[in-house]
Amino acid sequence: MSPSTLEHINFTVIDAAATARWLCDVFGWRIRWQGPALNGGLSIHVGTDDAYLAIYTPEAVRPRLSIEKDRVGSLNHVGVVVGDLDAVEAKIKALGYAPYNHADYEPGRRFYFDDENGVEFEVVSYD
Repeated sequence: MSPSTLEHINFTVIDAAATARWLCDVFGWRIRWQGPALNGGLSIHVGTDDAYLAIYTPEAVRPRLSIEKDRVGSLNHVGVVVGDLDAVEAKIKALGYAPYNHADYEPGRRFYFDDENGVEFEVVSYD
């Protein structure tokens, strides 16, 4: 029996179309599917043939009050492996995001950034 694989992660954002655009631009992903969703909302699946992020915006968005990483069930970050860490960081900066917590560690290099939804992304390269 082969091991299981992660197919997708689904999270709520302020503007699914805007988030999908920058995810495609930065990571070279594509929109796999988009359409109506729960509560009059919109879902967009962004990723590769093997895995994706399901970006969801309900009809009525409620703002996030705080980031609570110590709260059970909270999303701490989304990790994305890239081939050229410096090129991706340049794209992130061009979008106005502020990379932080840069580190070289065994076996790679990484940095983090927060998007406009309060979602933290870890970008890592293993080359």
